[in-house]
Amino acid sequence: MVFADRIQFAFTVMFHYLFPIITMGLGFFIAVFSTLHVVTGEEGYHQAAEFWARIFAISFAAGVVTGIPLEFEFGANWSQFSAFGGGLFGQVLPLEGVYAFFLESGFLGLFLFGRGRIGRIGQWLAGLGVAAGSLLSGYFITAADAWMQHPVGYRLGPNGQPVLASFWQVVFNPYAGWMYAHVISGALLAGSFIVGSIGAFYLLAGRCQHLGRDCVRAGVIGAVVFSLLQIFPTGDIAGRDVARYQPIKLATMEGQFKTEPEAPLAILGMPDARQGRLLDPVRAPGLLSFLAYGSFSAPVRGLDSYPRDLWPPVNLTYYAYHIMVGLGTVFIAIALLGGLLLYLGRLERSRWYLWILMLALPFPFIANEAGWVVTEMGRQPWLVYGLLRTAAGISPNVSTGEVIFTTLGFAGLYLLLGLLFLLLAGKVIHRGIAEEEAAPHPAAMPSPEPPRA
Repeated sequence: MVFADRIQFAFTVMFHYLFPIITMGLGFFIAVFSTLHVVTGEEGYHQAAEFWARIFAISFAAGVVTGIPLEFEFGANWSQFSAFGGGLFGQVLPLEGVYAFFLESGFLGLFLFGRGRIGRIGQWLAGLGVAAGSLLSGYFITAADAWMQHPVGYRLGPNGQPVLASFWQVVFNPYAGWMYAHVISGALLAGSFIVGSIGAFYLLAGRCQHLGRDCVRAGVIGAVVFSLLQIFPTGDIAGRDVARYQPIKLATMEGQFKTEPEAPLAILGMPDARQGRLLDPVRAPGLLSFLAYGSFSAPVRGLDSYPRDLWPPVNLTYYAYHIMVGLGTVFIAIALLGGLLLYLGRLERSRWYLWILMLALPFPFIANEAGWVVTEMGRQPWLVYGLLRTAAGISPNVSTGEVIFTTLGFAGLYLLLGLLFLLLAGKVIHRGIAEEEAAPHPAAMPSPEPPRA
């Protein structure tokens, strides 16, 4: 029963999260291109912002549709969890809906349909509002999850259930800050690759050259910035928070089975949970101690310090973490190579690099999803860390057969929805923008010389 509930929620939430990745990433670039349009007056930047706003709108609609079932799953499949902690993590979920959702959708409507009605500055502000709404939405969802990772702002009631003690502690959970920074930098990195990949497609196809150049340049610059931010400071400090608040998750992520000082960092290896060791490891001596606690000699608690019934799923957590880190390293290499080509003035002419950039499009999505697998699976067996076990959070009156049946229904519907999204987004990309639409704004063009006598 628990397994079926977990599979359904994992499937639906991972499919849904594909679309917030797009909206959080593209909202930023809509604001960037809108700002460049206001500063330079070049119409091409406005056309780029409108182009990505159309993709944003399709993704936003798909995200709303796929997000609705999650709310019902809380009540249908996880009623004990909702009754236990809904009064706390539920404090921030309405903020996502009431403030971020309406801010995001309202400004998106103004941006898409307000041209000629609200003026250039008004549309620029609408573009900033789209970005702000998507980033706020991401924070409130992260804060809700952070309470499950590190519950704060509560006191235990007479029945042993947590009762809200401080709304502000829940909203500004210390675990949420760097977790959110890491989540957003991951989404912005994905947005950079989306923008750069589609721009590379246009340059390789010989179409929409102005849009392609702008997108490739913006995407590469964004990829350089956000791929590095994924490591430091966001990844580094978020990792230290894991070491501080969830040391067993750290041990699982790193395949650290034994407690030891000068703990090595496992670069490669295959965990064997039954024997309690890492097979064929490639390690960097002392580096895990330094990264987790700032000292090469600091002891790191291994999985042997905890009862086996408190171990997270070792293989899944370990491999998901190393997929995320491995892909992050690849992103840095791609981004820095693109930055070098941009500096040398050869970016748009290097077709081999444009192929790499275009084909890299799916991998930031995989890395983002792998990161969330680490976050959620590494918390197991706790649904609310240290307070409520996952097995205690399910609904007692929902049968396994019902969960399997509805999961199959979701799979069919999400397949159709995914195909529809690809069809609509592909149609927008295929249409692109007309080259004449991307010409410099008349105010930015030099005046023609008067005819000579």
